[in-house]
Amino acid sequence: MTRSADSELSRPNFFSRLRRALLVDHDAGDLQYYSALLRGLGYVVHSFATYREAERCLECEVIDFVIVNQGSPAFEARELVERVLARNRRTPVVVLTHCLDMGCYLEAMQLGAVDYFEKPLSPADLEHLVTTVGSPHLREMHGQTA
Repeated sequence: MTRSADSELSRPNFFSRLRRALLVDHDAGDLQYYSALLRGLGYVVHSFATYREAERCLECEVIDFVIVNQGSPAFEARELVERVLARNRRTPVVVLTHCLDMGCYLEAMQLGAVDYFEKPLSPADLEHLVTTVGSPHLREMHGQTA
């Protein structure tokens, strides 16, 4: 028994759902830079300049990968990171910063972030991060193993 091309194309494929990234950065240049890189890696990118806007996005979108900017030692992204991980503990959250801060690093990791990096990330570094952090997560989430 053979299937027609039309029936194959119309069949739902759970694994083909587009990957969605949430990106939050108050620096417009960085927001544009990382958005373009993530789109180039196959993500639909929801980018925001404020944490509050990003939190509203969480209410209506399934997010597969999160990058947030830590702008100061106050770690303003804390509440957003908590909300992302409360929805799905397996969502990879990465914190980026222009100035490393040990207190923020420890807080981010205790909250459940998968990593904390100093900006800028090169395209190769971001691709490596996405393939090592984002892709294994997606395979696990969909019941596949590495």
